[in-house]
Amino acid sequence: MPAVPRLDVYPLPGRTGFRAAGEVSLRTRGVWERALERAVSEGEDVYHLELSALTFVDVAGVGALADAARSLGGRRRLVLDRPPDAVPRILELLWPGLPGIEVSA
Repeated sequence: MPAVPRLDVYPLPGRTGFRAAGEVSLRTRGVWERALERAVSEGEDVYHLELSALTFVDVAGVGALADAARSLGGRRRLVLDRPPDAVPRILELLWPGLPGIEVSA
């Protein structure tokens, strides 16, 4: 029996943001979208998303990230720390030049 996809989200110690581990897919999208909603509602100028432990992010998950960035109002930003390689590629392909997202390697 295949494993059920998981997505775990934890607060980042010492800075505003969260760490996501697992995969962002249809089965875990609700967890991902709630985490992004919290990020947007916190009101911080910079919100860090530590994504190095994500094993997969589908296009709809990247779309939710783009939607969150668009809702920030221009002066605020989401900093993606070490996202999976596909995430910046999908952002650049489908949402080129989107303000509100910074990718940190």
